[in-house]
Amino acid sequence: MSAKILVVDDETEIVDLLSDYLAAEGYSVTVASNGREALEKAKKEKPDLVILDIMMPGLDGFEVCRALRAYSNIPVIMLSAKQQEGDKILGLGLGADDYIAKPFRPREVVARVKAQLRRATVLAGSSNQDDVLRFPGLEIYLKEYRVVAGGREILLQTREFELLRFMALNKRQVLSKELLFEKVWGEEYLGDPNTLSVHIRRLREKIEEDPGRPRYIKTIWGAGYKFEGDPL
Repeated sequence: MSAKILVVDDETEIVDLLSDYLAAEGYSVTVASNGREALEKAKKEKPDLVILDIMMPGLDGFEVCRALRAYSNIPVIMLSAKQQEGDKILGLGLGADDYIAKPFRPREVVARVKAQLRRATVLAGSSNQDDVLRFPGLEIYLKEYRVVAGGREILLQTREFELLRFMALNKRQVLSKELLFEKVWGEEYLGDPNTLSVHIRRLREKIEEDPGRPRYIKTIWGAGYKFEGDPL
């Protein structure tokens, strides 16, 4: 069964262009022209991935992404004519999995869609490890994709969970940014180092009691990051 992609943009030309390219790759495509329609179709159609424009009338892409993340970890790729760093950081911080600036090459979008769907499939089929990783004050449920920190269940987006999972499975090892990109984002990822920094910051805000003095995710300056914690 082909994956279903929801394309959300108020520019008809962009919707038609992406729909044609995605359909040529065998995907089933559903479209929406504004934020409210996007949320309605996301709940009704249950797509496997959303391509979401930021600048739209009514609800913008940031608001739609926030609403989607309230109940779902579906992969979200954001599109925007804006290229300011703040927009990218905000989108990723709200839970988007990737960000592409307009104008874009349609084949690049298709490549990113494939990478996100492949990653989601790998997560859905994991894992041969034990079901739960337990550390003082932190539990990571590998098959359920759940995290409990300080006794509270924490909602992580798919990429955040995958990053935390990889680091926790490789605890006390210094993991370079290049390695984390390779293992978590995949070889086809075309992003920049700020993307990793944003996800690390968001993870700390969600699982650390004091994000400014992290207990679990340590920065090793000039080398990368390391997960600290004695398993229970």
